[in-house]
Amino acid sequence: MLESDVVQLRRAWQEARAEEDPFERFNRSQGIGAVRDPYPALAAMRAVAPVHRIDLRHLPRGANPMTAPPEEIYTVLTWEGVYQVLRDGRRFSSKGYERTMGVVMGHTLLAMDGEEHLRYRALISKAFTRRALERWEHELVRPVVEAYVDRLAGRGRADLVRELTFPFPVRVVASMIGLPEEEHALFHRLAVELISVGLDWETGLRASRQLRELFAPHLAARRRSPRDDLMSVLAHAELDGTRLCDEDIYAFLRLLAPAGAETTYRSSSNLLFGLLTHPDQLEAVRRDRSLIPQAIEEGLRWECPLLSIMRTATVGGEIEGVRIPAGAAVSVHLGAANRDPARWEDPDRFDVFRPQRPHLAFAIGPHVCLGMHLARMETRVLLETLFDRLPGLRLDPEAKDVHISGLVFRSPQALPVVFEPSGGAR
Repeated sequence: MLESDVVQLRRAWQEARAEEDPFERFNRSQGIGAVRDPYPALAAMRAVAPVHRIDLRHLPRGANPMTAPPEEIYTVLTWEGVYQVLRDGRRFSSKGYERTMGVVMGHTLLAMDGEEHLRYRALISKAFTRRALERWEHELVRPVVEAYVDRLAGRGRADLVRELTFPFPVRVVASMIGLPEEEHALFHRLAVELISVGLDWETGLRASRQLRELFAPHLAARRRSPRDDLMSVLAHAELDGTRLCDEDIYAFLRLLAPAGAETTYRSSSNLLFGLLTHPDQLEAVRRDRSLIPQAIEEGLRWECPLLSIMRTATVGGEIEGVRIPAGAAVSVHLGAANRDPARWEDPDRFDVFRPQRPHLAFAIGPHVCLGMHLARMETRVLLETLFDRLPGLRLDPEAKDVHISGLVFRSPQALPVVFEPSGGAR
């Protein structure tokens, strides 16, 4: 994160406090609608040095750990540097999240290192096996996506963000957890209020307590009588005699909503924007479905939904030749790394045909995203359904200035499209 990023975020937080809608407040606080293209500034900085020390001592401190920046941050901007940091969990710790998001989420994988992280990840990964994902696809994800497309297919026009990419991932996550449909809207609102803790400390703390209250009766029931859902898997998972306690499960479920729903909503929206604004590529992928996987990867590389994550240097050392002192806060800029010209030719161009190379949108190393295969599957199902159900899908020619924006989280605010009406539900 850059000094200008911190200043802009603080200003956005202040402006967004007056917003009533928690979703709009969160978007505004992340620069959605205000920060259109951070990549030229990032590229200019990367051309000067792969790592920048940003002095933040002049910024006012605050009691809220989410809005009180450290005195300095080392921002890593190259693919090689980011890869180096994320691969080395011993030198670059995730425990700093314990003092920030851990306050509202609890003790999660996000803030664990070493053996503890490996043990808990092995337990929780039991819920994300290949067999489980195949079942989720056919029994949950595809029916949910098709239900949303049913509602708009007969009209000939829609906003794919408001009517599809925004609501469907959270419904999938809530259903996977095992929450009844009448609680999905509450779950979504509380999850957004939770990750808005930097904007409103008390509301974030209250959302954390309310999510626990929402989960508690369901978890107690799953302890007694397991069902075919994620909460039951977590309630009965065991590894070498270790089982998850209730608080461990509450913490993971609090993390799952923003990790599993918020990022999927944004990454799928970004991919659709890339395809819709490149009609030749959209048509190529529509005609040849074998291109869908590489289109998904290019969308993730080109506009990853979350631009940066944090680490703490446990010992002094170097990143790309730049000295980093022990205890330093390190901002790992995934977005800049994914557009590093040393790794990709013309990296700012969206091109589903470019030679495939691993990107860092899901991070890498010990903390590589546990739900990345779920996210890819959801996006694949989304594209397949849109191609099957909405012939002639294209950006609405009357739409004005549709674009992606944001400073930390990025996505388009709307995707107005037109298509040939298909007569509604099948």
